[in-house]
Amino acid sequence: MHFTSEQRLDDGVVEREFTLGEIPGTLWTPGPAPAPLILMAHNNGLPKRDPRLVARARYSAARGYAVATIDAAGCGDRPRSAADEQARAGLRRAVRTGEPVDGIFESFIGPLVERAVPEWRITLDALLSLPGIGGQVGYSGWAALGIRLAVTEPRVAAVAFFAGGYVPRAQREEARQVGVPLLFLLQWDDEGNPRQRALDLFDAFGTREKTLHANTGGHTGTPWFEVEDGDRFFGRHLK
Repeated sequence: MHFTSEQRLDDGVVEREFTLGEIPGTLWTPGPAPAPLILMAHNNGLPKRDPRLVARARYSAARGYAVATIDAAGCGDRPRSAADEQARAGLRRAVRTGEPVDGIFESFIGPLVERAVPEWRITLDALLSLPGIGGQVGYSGWAALGIRLAVTEPRVAAVAFFAGGYVPRAQREEARQVGVPLLFLLQWDDEGNPRQRALDLFDAFGTREKTLHANTGGHTGTPWFEVEDGDRFFGRHLK
């Protein structure tokens, strides 16, 4: 892991950009004392510098967590395959014409998860070797990716998922194997995420400790207090 920049923010959080091979990432840390780690990913592979993700990361870091995010393969500014580009073009066309989109989502979100998970696990290996990061690991954000990590990565001790992104069939089946504590955030009026499908996914999670928070509003209307509640959730399970 090679750090390419470092700055201390007004709230005392240290923000560092890094590269790990071809993987670009950002790490926020609260100080020198060992802190539990939260892996934070945006829905469906949006860039790691998305303002909403950065705001959440800085808030959590200021409250005693190390927070890391990356642009995994096919995500953010990383190169996309010809198949990815074709699927995204098909999605834009379907949205314009009112055609069904689930099949198109399946064609590129599924492979995106398959490519992203190994890079997140490599990143986790490197992060846990750093001074100032210790204890339990949490995951926050993109549900499809988080389901696969929760099932395959035993170091992940708690997860908080946003229901707003498409979850492929494979991850909907894997949801039954998720056994760690779960917080699930649902926007009740999300125009791109059928409510019943999100409720069915919540019902499928196998963990005995799962909590659903539903708020009125559209896709990007998640109230800020859910970030605060998320930190309390991770405080119960990571600290």
